[in-house]
Amino acid sequence: MLGIDRLSYQSRWRRVDPMAKLALYGLFLLLAMISPPRYQALLLLVIAVLTCYLLQIGPRRYLLWLSVPLSFLLVGLIAIVLSVSRQPDALWWGVQVGQFWFGIDKAGLITANQTMWRSLAALAATFWFVLNTPFPQLIQLLKRCHVPDLLTEQILLTWRFIFIFIDEAAAIHRAQSLRFGYTSLGSGYRSLAMLVSMLFTRVMIRYQQMIVSLDIKLYQGNFHL
Repeated sequence: MLGIDRLSYQSRWRRVDPMAKLALYGLFLLLAMISPPRYQALLLLVIAVLTCYLLQIGPRRYLLWLSVPLSFLLVGLIAIVLSVSRQPDALWWGVQVGQFWFGIDKAGLITANQTMWRSLAALAATFWFVLNTPFPQLIQLLKRCHVPDLLTEQILLTWRFIFIFIDEAAAIHRAQSLRFGYTSLGSGYRSLAMLVSMLFTRVMIRYQQMIVSLDIKLYQGNFHL
């Protein structure tokens, strides 16, 4: 989360109107949904190049981002490709197991190919939008789209507490490392258990501190967004 926030502020398009970026994001998603696979692959390449240019990053880093959701996508594609049939002619390649044939379906290959490029193109478009839109601009989008203030405030507080959560976890982990808490597998597990138990308490303390600071500032139940 810290990396996403930092990259969005170094984007070349960080000052572009968020509504324009939202419209372009919608166009990217529409093209990803309705285009044939070859054009979806081309769209993926265009968005990837544009993202790397705007964020001033290398292609290797971008591919590492794609590799994380790609592992989940591959599991779904395998389920689409593999099929069970009583007739071996219905399969492009198969192995007989008892009375059934287990293998690769021709129609499944076509569907998997379409699903893969559609998913990757839509994912690249989402990466582009999130990584080029700082969080304050996301709040502006929510307001201009007339999202209820209560929901906007919940999103704002959730985003804030993500960083509090990460900050507290990093502080506890750093203190444990200085005390050699992760020198072995056993001590590492014990330190991790202590980190999880202490993390909830520390976050609740930070929450109480925030409540006190809001009361001091005469908080009346609404944030000035």
